[in-house]
Amino acid sequence: MKNFNISAIALAIGVIFSASAMAESMTKNQYKSHEKSIESEYKVNKAACDSLSGNTKDICVAEAKGKQNIAEAELEANYKPSVKARHEANVAKADAHYSVAVEKCDDKAGNDKDVCVKEAKSAKVHQIADAETQMKTDNANAKANVTSGDAQAVANEKSGDANAKAAETKTDARKDATIEKRDADYAVAKEKCDVLAGNVKDKCISDAKLRFGQ
Repeated sequence: MKNFNISAIALAIGVIFSASAMAESMTKNQYKSHEKSIESEYKVNKAACDSLSGNTKDICVAEAKGKQNIAEAELEANYKPSVKARHEANVAKADAHYSVAVEKCDDKAGNDKDVCVKEAKSAKVHQIADAETQMKTDNANAKANVTSGDAQAVANEKSGDANAKAAETKTDARKDATIEKRDADYAVAKEKCDVLAGNVKDKCISDAKLRFGQ
């Protein structure tokens, strides 16, 4: 059985589709060739799952699909580089991690499974929140650079205003991400309390609320 590690896959793809190697020189034909290679590799990886059964097979298929989705998103991000394309590639990684993690949760039962699913969702929230922060930061930096360049022809103080606005946007983005992560982590902690009862459960939930500012 082939066991694919999504994190290792993401790193490998990052090397294969490095911007310096591909983004500036990739032709349409080369792009199509890479696209076909990704599809072919997915078929091979998925076929390797056919000899498996049950949840082991489901995990294998999820890993194969996740690998394909990451590779396609990375290819797009390097063929036509943009803040949006890079964001979508990061989201594809988060989705791939989540899909595999949730499938693995099916091997559990009861509260253990519920906690497992909450943890998988929390991890995804963390990754996407980081991706959102990065996208907003990149957009703010790009806007500040353009505004600063234009402003210098008019008045240097406007350049400072643009940079201040960019800093404010980045700070807001980090705050939003922190709130989303904290809420996701609270959901995990609260789920873990469900296995308890009575005063012990109440204290568990109370402690979780205090810890995560709920």
